[in-house]
Amino acid sequence: MSTSDANTRRIAKNTLMLYMRTLFTMFVSFYTSRVVLRALGVIDCGVYNVVGSTVAMFSMLSGSLSSAISRFITFELGRGNMAKLKRVFSTAVSVQLILAAIVVVFAETVGLWFLNHTMEIPAERLYAAHWVYQFSIVTFVIGLVSVPYNATIIAHEKMSAFAYIGIFEALAKLGVAFIISVASADRLIIYGLLLMAIAVTVRLIYGIYCKRRFEECTYTFVYDKTLLKEMTSFAGWNFIGASSAILRDQGGNIIINVLGGGPAVNAARGFAIQISSAIQSFVQNFMTALNPQITKSYASGEHDYMMTLIFRGARFSFYILLLLALPVIINAEYILTLWLVDVPAHTVPFVQLVLIFALSESLANPLVTAMLATGKIRNYQLVVGGLQMLNLPVSYILLRNGGAPEMVFVVAIAVSVCCEMARLYMLQGMIGISMREFLQKVYFNVIIVTVVAAIVPLGLSLMPSGSLISFLLNCIGCFGCTMLSIFYVGCNQSERRILISKCQTIKNRLLKR
Repeated sequence: MSTSDANTRRIAKNTLMLYMRTLFTMFVSFYTSRVVLRALGVIDCGVYNVVGSTVAMFSMLSGSLSSAISRFITFELGRGNMAKLKRVFSTAVSVQLILAAIVVVFAETVGLWFLNHTMEIPAERLYAAHWVYQFSIVTFVIGLVSVPYNATIIAHEKMSAFAYIGIFEALAKLGVAFIISVASADRLIIYGLLLMAIAVTVRLIYGIYCKRRFEECTYTFVYDKTLLKEMTSFAGWNFIGASSAILRDQGGNIIINVLGGGPAVNAARGFAIQISSAIQSFVQNFMTALNPQITKSYASGEHDYMMTLIFRGARFSFYILLLLALPVIINAEYILTLWLVDVPAHTVPFVQLVLIFALSESLANPLVTAMLATGKIRNYQLVVGGLQMLNLPVSYILLRNGGAPEMVFVVAIAVSVCCEMARLYMLQGMIGISMREFLQKVYFNVIIVTVVAAIVPLGLSLMPSGSLISFLLNCIGCFGCTMLSIFYVGCNQSERRILISKCQTIKNRLLKR
């Protein structure tokens, strides 16, 4: 078996493993959210969502370093340099500990002031919001320290660990939902405390697993000036991109809170983001399995193989997301009524817009991975990160002048398309990608696939219905039309042969049983 075939099999196996985890955790999480909404109410759900966003704003300090750590660990593993890999891991842990201390200082000063003087939180829930804020800080810091360990698991492509630990985490959160539904004390405070306890437990599990399985995951204090300079320089320029994404997402949430209607609208946004995150997790699973191969192929000089991964990765990321997102976009109102019963205002358009945004962003995932693999990211981040920074001021201006909360997502979609064009232009010089070829073989390809897939389902949705049967028929129609469009319009002849061969292999194995 060739190296390319072995890598493809590994990607497929890891993706399947992560999909199994995602299917389980998605259904558990949706049920958990329904229980939590009933236990806390719309206002407390909105308070938890916006307070968490305030803490998450500080992730702009850490997001850039997290990307640097993942890139350096995967890169050194691709080169097979164990001594350098150990130094990278230990340096990464030290840096994250220092960063955690900085985040705590900022959160307990600037963040606390912002919570008390700017956020729209009912006076009677401010006490609970303060407790939730402190729990969120601890949870965030734990996540920071876990980054090097999680990055190591991904670099080694041991996705079964994520699958099993993810299932445990989902079940634990379901248990929390049932606990708060019968609790007699302040349920919002108990909810924040128990979620923090889960984060601590998961962090310990990851740490124990990594120390037992990977030689490099033994922390020793290392001061490697050259390595530290490389990592901080990489992280410094990546800070622009990381902070722009955080400002777009969490800053947009805060703008909605201040100018768009308060905690109730934040709750609607929270439910929309949860649906989007659940659907996007299937693409993220695919990219989690694919990303190490892109970075390793760049590190080993396999340029042609890397380009193949980028082009196919972008298209199939979009296909996977379209297959799941199209039925939700068309039937959003019915799905939300089934799930939440009492649907908060703005939730339906929020869901539809955030999924369209996710489809746009799915094309960027392999390109960003390839960019990070080069390590030469200054000019890229100045251009693309600078464009992303426009989300916050443009959204603020529109809402300040009477725009609807939905405009936050409309702006994000428009900026996403602009960023994709700038991203392709920059990567022509960085990795030698052809902008024209990518637009032709990827961008225009997925647009045609989407149009063809949506014609019949949109027609069916216009018919008067409202019953469960008509909803199921529409979903089946969405899946069928999307699959046919992907197979006949999206895939080339070679890819169709591969898919037919794989299906035949599976069929033969089932018949033998």
